[in-house]
Amino acid sequence: MNPSTPKPLLLLLLAAALLAACQDREPAPAAHAAAPAAAADEVRYAAGAPQLAMLRSQPAEAFAVPLAQPLEARLAYDEDVTARLSTSVSGRVVELPAAPGDVVRAGQPLLVLDTPDLGSAQADLARADADVALKQRAAARLRELAPGDAVAHRELEQAEAELAQARTERERAERRLHNLNPRGLPLRGQRLTLASPLAGVVTERNVGPAAEVAPAPPAPLFVVSDLRRLWVLADLPEKLVGRVRAGDRLLVETDAAPGERREARVVQVGRVIDPSTRRATLRAALDNRDGRLLPEMFVRAWLQPTDGVQAVRVPNAAVVNRGVYAFVFVEIEPGRFKRRRVELAARGGDDSFVKQGLAAGERVVVSGALLLDAELAAPQP
Repeated sequence: MNPSTPKPLLLLLLAAALLAACQDREPAPAAHAAAPAAAADEVRYAAGAPQLAMLRSQPAEAFAVPLAQPLEARLAYDEDVTARLSTSVSGRVVELPAAPGDVVRAGQPLLVLDTPDLGSAQADLARADADVALKQRAAARLRELAPGDAVAHRELEQAEAELAQARTERERAERRLHNLNPRGLPLRGQRLTLASPLAGVVTERNVGPAAEVAPAPPAPLFVVSDLRRLWVLADLPEKLVGRVRAGDRLLVETDAAPGERREARVVQVGRVIDPSTRRATLRAALDNRDGRLLPEMFVRAWLQPTDGVQAVRVPNAAVVNRGVYAFVFVEIEPGRFKRRRVELAARGGDDSFVKQGLAAGERVVVSGALLLDAELAAPQP
């Protein structure tokens, strides 16, 4: 360096040389959390990259392409194995051996009712029986004496008329007792026992101890149902009414059992369209032997045609559209994602059905697919 160089200029030159030397030794900062892609359609992130927190993947599942998006449906009692029990006579509850939730057998008592009306009807029938027996004996004696002219024919005719009247009165008393107890429930004096006609679970009890009971109550006193069998009730759009037949399959899903799918069979398609909803009621039978599902649960019901095409179901959020083509991102390994073009068999409001390009069991990005697509679209350094 020239000794004649001015001192301020000398200091400036030394500072510039020192800064250049430091920059040569400093490591270059990471420009992006993503590692260089191994291929044009891949994105890789280093372990712990913040982008991974915004991504979620799950295995794709095989599914038969349904006729339509899942029907909103609910579970209901199977009325073929459900009894709604009341009494046709008034009285007071004296025993209440069954409680809601109890498992009962056929013939097991649910309620004992003290009913004066039945006591009166039984007394009337007993009096009518005694009167008939008395009139029968009197008429029989007169018949024995009539051939020898020991009695007048008029007396015999009178006795026969009184016997007929007594029999009519007995029949009236018997019919009244039957009307008060049409099902022939067990009686002890004037106490009536209401028993379960089938084996099942007491799902409802609308009466309490010592309650006064009247005929035709607003709600049944007891509801007993075999919960191993349930009905699926769904509203079927009118455009699908002609495409569904008894015996078709329904795949039922519920939030009460995530990831579990059950099969039901269509029993009946309604013959009337609701004018307000433009839908018909579909009824299907569901096997619930494990008892995990309960009446009035909301479920999603997928209509499965007998000749349905097999596909892979993914949420719509997993599908990225670029022009006329559809793509999904498959998680090859942790932190490594590959974009793959797929062909859709159908697309609904919530799910898409892939018929080519994706296999069941592969992990598909269901949240954050647009982020990965933006990474691929961004210019690489």
